[in-house]
Amino acid sequence: MARQVALLRGVNIASRNRIAMADLREVVEGLGYADVKTLLMSGNAVFSSTDRPDAAAAKIRAALKSQLGLDVGVLGRSCAEMARIVDRNPLHGKATNPKRYSVVFLSGKPDARVMREVDAAKYEPELFEAHGKEIYAWWPDGLRQARLTHAFWERRLGLTATARNWNTVEKLLAMASE
Repeated sequence: MARQVALLRGVNIASRNRIAMADLREVVEGLGYADVKTLLMSGNAVFSSTDRPDAAAAKIRAALKSQLGLDVGVLGRSCAEMARIVDRNPLHGKATNPKRYSVVFLSGKPDARVMREVDAAKYEPELFEAHGKEIYAWWPDGLRQARLTHAFWERRLGLTATARNWNTVEKLLAMASE
């Protein structure tokens, strides 16, 4: 079994899409996944599975909907993918506050033509770099002021997107590496 990470999109924001992490663990365990742990209240689960990450994410999404009536996006990454994401760190040295440096996880690889159409200069001082199914985003003025958020990318790319700050990404990798 391989360690994986499931990232729920848009849970526990104000009164929307509420889920207790104990309930999330129970749903994931109910699918037969082992060593389930959660991190924070933002819908992060780490577990062991023989399923591919995308297949596990689809099963978790379906189970959340059928068991809890919660219809949210779920994205999956393997421990190896998380390690590559952290190792790549293309904005190292530019993104100086890990709370304002995020990885936007996407449900698929973005269309290169659409990515080229995003004029980075229009969004300065924010920065971004896309690699595979992730966009690294630096929001120096914080998320509330950010324009290049996961919602921006979701609309622009037509993909499901969810973001985690750098501290959370590193913690998820550490948990998946245990």
